[in-house]
Amino acid sequence: MALNATFASPTADAKFAIAQQNVSGILNTIANGANAWTIAATLFLALVVYDQLKYISNKGSIAGPALKMPFIGPFLESVNPQFTKYHEKWMSGELSCVSVFHKFVVIASTRDMARKVFNSPTFVKPCVVDAAYKLLRPQNWVFLDGKAHVDYRKGLNGLFTRQALETYLPGQEDVYNTYFRKFVEYSQVQHGGKPTKFMQEFRELMTAVSCRTFVGHYISDAAMKKIADDYWLITAALELVNFPIILPFTKTWYGKKAADMVLEEFSKCAAKSKAKMQAGGETNCILDGWVSSMIQSEKYRQRIAAGEKVDDSEKPSMLIREFTDFEIAMTLLTFLFASQDATSSATTWLFQILADRPDIRDKVREENIRVRGGDRNMPVSIELLETMNYTRAVVKETLRYRPPVIMVPYLTKKDFPITPEYTVPKGSMLIPTTYPALHDPEAYPDPESFIPERWITGTAEAQVKNWLVFGTGPHYCLGQTFAQLNLILMIGKACMMLDWEHKITPTSEDIEVFATLFPVDHCLLTFKDRP
Repeated sequence: MALNATFASPTADAKFAIAQQNVSGILNTIANGANAWTIAATLFLALVVYDQLKYISNKGSIAGPALKMPFIGPFLESVNPQFTKYHEKWMSGELSCVSVFHKFVVIASTRDMARKVFNSPTFVKPCVVDAAYKLLRPQNWVFLDGKAHVDYRKGLNGLFTRQALETYLPGQEDVYNTYFRKFVEYSQVQHGGKPTKFMQEFRELMTAVSCRTFVGHYISDAAMKKIADDYWLITAALELVNFPIILPFTKTWYGKKAADMVLEEFSKCAAKSKAKMQAGGETNCILDGWVSSMIQSEKYRQRIAAGEKVDDSEKPSMLIREFTDFEIAMTLLTFLFASQDATSSATTWLFQILADRPDIRDKVREENIRVRGGDRNMPVSIELLETMNYTRAVVKETLRYRPPVIMVPYLTKKDFPITPEYTVPKGSMLIPTTYPALHDPEAYPDPESFIPERWITGTAEAQVKNWLVFGTGPHYCLGQTFAQLNLILMIGKACMMLDWEHKITPTSEDIEVFATLFPVDHCLLTFKDRP
């Protein structure tokens, strides 16, 4: 009998060996898992460090947080933008910065810094916001740069001449007459004379005015109402900072669907206008004027191609190519994008301010009745609007006091040495802001007070460098004259036809940022007819 014989059975020995293997496998798995977690954690920390170092390097010497929240930055704060936060940023320095997701953002706050950005097409191009490319389409003319943008713009200039603006007035007056009756019914019948939020009603009004001006009666009342209702979704989707990807059932997703709907409606309008203008129809809206220019340009080119000697007096003032229905629709969508939010903001503040300052409203009313010779139903004309000096001053002061557009995002095409000490990195978002220039006490004494007289007897008109309401440089607003005349017409008619009261709340003067500026309480008004 062997002395080293085991007292365990062969079966027991086998189980023991298997158990040893299992323990060893578990330990190896734990060790391997620990290595994977360690590697993942190390990579994550490395990315955080890289994100911080890149931000610090981009920030340089300008104002801004010393460090950023890893990756997302102040994204959660930007989801619900606060005017006071924006104001703090503007006051922190002539240049300041934040970094959100992959985007480094530089804010140009002073008048001179803002003007430098506006006037530097070599270094920057408009970008609006990331989502805008997807909603407005990347091939949209507003995203063109250099000569391509200049040539496209020249073809549109003729749509906003003094003569052209005159043809749009009857349609605008019709809209105001219709909606002023609706305002009274909305106040007195639907809400029993109780103060009601009117901000959204003003948005619908200005959408209707814009649509009638741009596409006339080619669009139905039902389609125009749908655009007015859904355009809110487009505005919401164009927040300054958005999640980079359009996900289903998000703001950008709904905004894209609404933009697609508007493009489809405007494409139909373009086709109808082409048919009408080819048949020799009368020009009643911007679309007609643009299509007419295309037809005239093509006829001129055909005559030249046929060898005909054409007198220079018969040459169109601007030769343009023929645009497809969808190209026209994209351009009209940008017009709506540029006009609807801005004029809705100005309209809301105008009605609130004049309700709170009845002495100013009385002066506007008196002037409008006087220039019409006592006939408040007299059709308006450009000449008539140009005689309304006080009404014009009220409109301009509103645009200064509560500027609809406070920021205009640009993208840096290359490193931009904006000051001797600081260069904005290529690919950054560079945002000139207009608010500080329009509230500069050196240009506009007592800037936080609403003083229309500064545009009549004061020096406000001379402050051309500070007047950044419509931007400056190669991308200044094409429709700035149209916008101001439209607001003069609107508030002048309202003062003659309506009486209204404003319920003042603790937040009436507080500012909400929703693309443009609105009262936080959304303007609680009551309207009634004026005998």
